[in-house]
Amino acid sequence: MTGPQLRHVGLNLQGSDELETDDAELGLYGFWIFLMSDAVLFALLFAVYGTQVTATAGAPGPEAEFKLRSAFIETLILLTSSLIFGLSAIAMKYDRTRTGLVVWLCLTLALGLAFLGFEANDFATMLRDGATPDRSGFLSVFFALVPTHGLHVTAGCIWIAVMLVQVAIFGTDARVKLNLLKLGLFWHFLDVIWIAIFSVVYLQGTLG
Repeated sequence: MTGPQLRHVGLNLQGSDELETDDAELGLYGFWIFLMSDAVLFALLFAVYGTQVTATAGAPGPEAEFKLRSAFIETLILLTSSLIFGLSAIAMKYDRTRTGLVVWLCLTLALGLAFLGFEANDFATMLRDGATPDRSGFLSVFFALVPTHGLHVTAGCIWIAVMLVQVAIFGTDARVKLNLLKLGLFWHFLDVIWIAIFSVVYLQGTLG
């Protein structure tokens, strides 16, 4: 078979580094396994939430505590951050100065932090209203499910910061590119999980 060799699975970076195709495939395959294990964790949390959503025990329920407007803003922020991260992947391929890559990563980080800020404000409002995890089964599982996603976003933001440091020190060598591709998979995965949270938790809780 002739023609240029694909250096990375999912994004054509031929001729840009020395990483062999098998190494890239193995690294991304292992990360996919990690993401699938993480998906199982969230699936279990969603299953428990489904059994406890009506178990309010006299404590505040979803209709009283959920703010659909705030959740919608958080959804727009996270979806926009996913688009911005996609632009960083394009910049990684085409922008040899690395300026575009750094700019898009910084914007993704800023949007991730904005999302966390809105979510932290929502949690603080619920706690001030007395909607604490010890009040009911519903609140317990809510504070198990949604903050777990928030912790993942926090980890993603830290990862972006680490990658910015790596880009500054090592440039866009083979390993940095592979790590950025893994980070992209992780960030887009968080978007998929949030869409499920927005639909199952917030939309059904306020409109159901």
